[in-house]
Amino acid sequence: MGKWYRLAVFLLCLPATVVAQSGSGMRFVYPPPESATDQRHTYYWELLEAALKSNRDKYGDFQLAAYPVAMTFPRAVSEVESGAGRVNIVARATNLDLESRMLPVPLPLDKGLLGYRLFLIMPPTQAQLDKVRTLDDLRQFSIGQASTWTDVKILGGNDFKVVIGENYEGLFQMLGARRFDLFSRGVNEIASEWQTHRDLVPGISIEKNFVVQYPLPRYFFVPRTPEGQAMAERITDGLKRLVASGEFERRYLAYKRLVLADVPLAGRKIFRLANSQLSSLAPPLNDKRWWDDLAPELSGSSNSAQRSGEK
Repeated sequence: MGKWYRLAVFLLCLPATVVAQSGSGMRFVYPPPESATDQRHTYYWELLEAALKSNRDKYGDFQLAAYPVAMTFPRAVSEVESGAGRVNIVARATNLDLESRMLPVPLPLDKGLLGYRLFLIMPPTQAQLDKVRTLDDLRQFSIGQASTWTDVKILGGNDFKVVIGENYEGLFQMLGARRFDLFSRGVNEIASEWQTHRDLVPGISIEKNFVVQYPLPRYFFVPRTPEGQAMAERITDGLKRLVASGEFERRYLAYKRLVLADVPLAGRKIFRLANSQLSSLAPPLNDKRWWDDLAPELSGSSNSAQRSGEK
C-alpha cells in the first residue's frame, strides 16, 4: 500500500461525525472538514482526544464530536465566540483578532510546521521563479489565500501581493485559471493537496526552489466563558501531560514523517518573514518542546539518516 493510503488511514481513523463520545462529562464540539477531501485538521482532533484521555482521572469523562453540518470558518469562529455551544472549539493558526474574540490555548499543536510555506504553481511559473534571488524578486509574484487565513495579514504586512479567495476549494480553481501566481501552503498540507487536486487542476505542481518561513502556531480556541475557561484549563493540562510523557513528541514525529514523506525540502532557499500577528502568549521560539526548526529536513541530513537506517 502507498504512503498516501497510510496517511489517509492515519488521518481518518476517527469517524467523521463522532470522534469520541461518552454519556457525560465536559463537551467538545468542533467543525467538520470544509470539503470531502479536506484532511488538514484531523491530526489536531486526534491530539485533543489524547490530551483529554490523559487527564480523565483528574477532570472526569468527556464528549468529543464533530458538528454534523458543514460550516465555513467565519461561522465556526462566530459559534465559538458566542458561546452558543453548537461548535465550542476550533483549531486555527493564531492571530491577534482571534485571540481577542476567543480564548486561546497558546501551545503550538504542530510545533510551527504550518509556518513553513511552499507554493503550488502552474507550469509556466517555475521558469520565472528559477530567476528569483531575493525576497524582493519573490514579491513580484501574487499569492492566493483565503480571506480569513492569518497568512493574509502576515504576507500583506511583508509587502506581498495577496489575492483573496472566499473558500478553500475555490482557491485551487483560481490557481488553475491563473488568477494568481502562487498558492501558499504549509509543508504539512501541500503534498496531500497536490495529490488530491492534480487531476482536477491539470498541470498543478509544487514549486521546487523556496521555503517561506514565519512563526505560525496553530492553537485550540474555546469560548471566553466560564465553560470555555474550564475547557482551556483541561486542554492545557492534557497537552502538558502528553509533552511530559513523550506522547506529544511521538505523535508529532509520526505525523511529520507522513506529511513530509513526499515533500522535497533539502537545498531550498529560505526566506524568513516577521509575523506581527504573533502575540506574547506564544512560547519562546527557542523552546524545542513547542517549535520545530526543521533543520535536518532543510539540510538533507534527515534523508541521509533515513537512508542509512534502511540499509
